[in-house]
Amino acid sequence: MADTVSPITVAVTRTVSPERAREAAAWARSGQDLISSFPGYLGSGWIRPDPSSPEWHMLFRFADADSLAVWEKSPERAWWVSTGHGLVEHGDYQLRTGIEGWFDVPSSVEVIASQNPAPPRWKQMVSIFIVFYPLSVAANYALSPVASGIPIWLRVLISVVVLTPIMTYFALPLVTRALRPWLLRR
Repeated sequence: MADTVSPITVAVTRTVSPERAREAAAWARSGQDLISSFPGYLGSGWIRPDPSSPEWHMLFRFADADSLAVWEKSPERAWWVSTGHGLVEHGDYQLRTGIEGWFDVPSSVEVIASQNPAPPRWKQMVSIFIVFYPLSVAANYALSPVASGIPIWLRVLISVVVLTPIMTYFALPLVTRALRPWLLRR
């Protein structure tokens, strides 16, 4: 019987002086930015019992213990933890292999917003249109010599199957990088 690989949740308690909450929030965001680039990372979040509480609880989840070990032994994590010295005090550390780590009930949740909020939906729509329209025209043009005998549902399916990876991995990243200043401008 093959070994099943279980996701693993880590619960860490940190103590933060309430007057340094903004600095600690920035420190927490930087940690989430670092950890999110590691293979096997499934998500994370910070929970505070209430806004005046000095206790902050971080939950982060990896696909398996090996992925977690890579993060925990990484120089990036060591650097990040060292930048918190004097800002946060490290407390309890618990590993949970079931899903129970995501379902402990806090008395309240503080969401720490990312530093780069998503662009307004209308700007996202314009970005997608800039990519989607020319690719759709090109696909329809390319299929037109053979399309007359193909049912419409099959033509659309072929087009979507071909265009989705092109849009996802090439065209949209290219356009969003080019439009980034405009997308993030308020």
